[in-house]
Amino acid sequence: MKDLHSNDFMDEIYQVIQDGIIIMDDNRCIIKMNPAARKMTGWKIGGNVPFCSFCECRELHQNEGRCYLIDRQEVPYFLSQMPTYHGEKIDVEMSTALIFNDDLNNEKYYLLVLRDQTVKKKEEEARLSKLMVKKLIEARESEQKRLAQELHDNVGQSLFSVSIALDNIVHRIDDMKLHEYVMEVRTELGKVMEDVKLYSHQLRPRSLDQLGLVPTIEALVESTQTKMPHTLFQFNSNIELRLEPIVEINLYRVTQEALHNIMKHSMARAVNVDLYRRDGMIYLNIIDDGVGFNNNGKSEGLGLTHIEERISQLNGTVLIESELDKGVMISIIVPESQGVLHG
Repeated sequence: MKDLHSNDFMDEIYQVIQDGIIIMDDNRCIIKMNPAARKMTGWKIGGNVPFCSFCECRELHQNEGRCYLIDRQEVPYFLSQMPTYHGEKIDVEMSTALIFNDDLNNEKYYLLVLRDQTVKKKEEEARLSKLMVKKLIEARESEQKRLAQELHDNVGQSLFSVSIALDNIVHRIDDMKLHEYVMEVRTELGKVMEDVKLYSHQLRPRSLDQLGLVPTIEALVESTQTKMPHTLFQFNSNIELRLEPIVEINLYRVTQEALHNIMKHSMARAVNVDLYRRDGMIYLNIIDDGVGFNNNGKSEGLGLTHIEERISQLNGTVLIESELDKGVMISIIVPESQGVLHG
């Protein structure tokens, strides 16, 4: 076992640590640097550490040095950009410490530690992008819910009132030709009322808010079955309680998208939809034995990208497997309890 106090052990840490470690004199000449610093910056021993973006252009007071960290040693960490050997600048978190002060020879040596913030910056950009998509989906669902309510409560009721008025006309006027004409109008009106009901349901099924996810998906499967009478649909679930609203609406939309794809593209003979909970997770599997597609590890097209976007908002995972003539399997796992993304 290595001696934790040995120089060899400390040198190994110096060699493998991911932060850039540089020892420089008070003229910013590089005396020593570890591999991470060399890889991060491209600088070389004997060269000078350039000033960061902030120090390059900051206004100096009397007797103040250009380097902010050296001049104000009480500042432990500092975020800025450092020029690299190829001219580009990288976002870094920097800290300095005076590690040797030779008053006799008037020499000072500093430890400069650089931590690359590029990955962290990309992670933050990805987080903000995910948050933006989440807010857009929420806004769209809210608007669709409003429109569905408007169609059902206002437009639907108004059309029903017109239908009642036409019935009153038929009963009050004894004119067979007018009766025939009114009946034709009522037939067209009935079609319009069915269309309004269908559009309202597609925008936001009322059963989702009133009854929950399982009855709504069951009704969706049955509706798809009527449109594909030669395909055998099966739906299974062990979920008895309501799920969080964000989970219900996104899993419903995913199922809706998947069944739409099956109806439009698959030519399947059998479709299985399984929805169940286990150990704090929700599992949704949608499998068909249709024509499939060659996805080459990708899920582009057929609305599958939208499925992945929605499941991403639930901090879940999506596995989409397919081969030509071997159908499609969509396997989804999401946490039953959802955390909240903060802006």
